Amino acid sequence: MNQIIAMGGGGFSMEPGNLLLDEYIVGQAEASNPKVCFLPTASGDAESYIGRFYKAFTSLSCEPSHLSLFKPCTRDLEGFLLEKDIIYVGGGNTKSMLALWREWGIDLILRKSLESGTILAGLSAGSICWFEEGTTDSFGIGLETIKGLGLIKGSHSPHYDGEENRRPLYHSFIQNGNLKAGYAADDGAALHFIDGELYRVVSSRERASAYRVEKIDNEIREILLPTNYLGNPE
Repeated sequence: MNQIIAMGGGGFSMEPGNLLLDEYIVGQAEASNPKVCFLPTASGDAESYIGRFYKAFTSLSCEPSHLSLFKPCTRDLEGFLLEKDIIYVGGGNTKSMLALWREWGIDLILRKSLESGTILAGLSAGSICWFEEGTTDSFGIGLETIKGLGLIKGSHSPHYDGEENRRPLYHSFIQNGNLKAGYAADDGAALHFIDGELYRVVSSRERASAYRVEKIDNEIREILLPTNYLGNPE
């Protein structure tokens, strides 16, 4: 079973006092104490970001680690990543992250990891990367389109409610044919895919949602997806 969990925003990166999405990700692993590896590439492997990851994930039932491409802990990157139960990708500059991944072969290793049963997850840049394409502010001012790894078909827009220009620009990119139909996620919402198909949407905020956005009869159609708020008692 292949699993990818793409967060529009949230988790320890954006909500240090609300780890509902992070807990959900850890809970999808078969292991009782899963090995979780953080890839902070998009942030330039910022030490402060890595520190926040450990502060959050040492409080969860897992074994946290990280992989820096600026200070690698091993020459065997493939072996290091393939033994993980979960690989969690942080936010930052999507374009720079993908370029570094290609240079180091991380893009190919991530494909192997997914095929071997490792859960792939992340937010923002760590959410866009799994799709064929998406919207990014990696180029500086404004949003542009970018190609991802293509592990999930279609396009993606994170931070859908977090930045006022995300929704209209995502619509216009699809309307103009610059992006394929796809999925948008608010900050605090996560799209959980199993074997390439959307399985469910979960959220760490009561009003956070996700959407299917497509062009039908030359008009943009935005479909609100059913969302399970993780703060509700079981």
